[in-house]
Amino acid sequence: MTILTDLHTPVSPVQTEPESPPQSIPATPSAPPTVLAIEEIHKLLPHRYPFSLVDRIIEFVPEKRAVGIKNVTFNEPHFQGHFPGRPIMPGVLIVEAMAQVGGVVLTQMADVQDGLFMFAGIDKVRFRRPVVPGDQIIMAVELLWVKKRRFGKMYGRAEVDGQLAAEGELMFSLVD
Repeated sequence: MTILTDLHTPVSPVQTEPESPPQSIPATPSAPPTVLAIEEIHKLLPHRYPFSLVDRIIEFVPEKRAVGIKNVTFNEPHFQGHFPGRPIMPGVLIVEAMAQVGGVVLTQMADVQDGLFMFAGIDKVRFRRPVVPGDQIIMAVELLWVKKRRFGKMYGRAEVDGQLAAEGELMFSLVD
């Protein structure tokens, strides 16, 4: 399934062997970034409120990487109980937000069959600082490898105000 038809620029083939995740994900030089608003994101991903955790894609490189934004507000339902008097965004939701940014990359790959990408594993995830209402999370997710256009591994990094909030490896599997 390919929705972003105006982004077909030649890219090097996706690696088929795993490699170490980068320590940081550098900005992509040259071409202007592709920006996707929430309406375009909803065309690509099945998530809806309260589980739609990406507000905007600010950079997209086909079959390679995406950078997304999540604006964290006190109105989100998980803050009622996590934690009363000291609201902190649950780490699993930060990981899910990174996965949704990665989902934009996966759903736009050439020759991907119809289906739903789901988590197949989460490795080496670390949380470095709390995320609280008022924060803006910048999430960069880079494709590390793909096998048979059905399995993939990505490295995600989430930052708030230039400080690392979370990072880790995310594995995906296409479910028919």
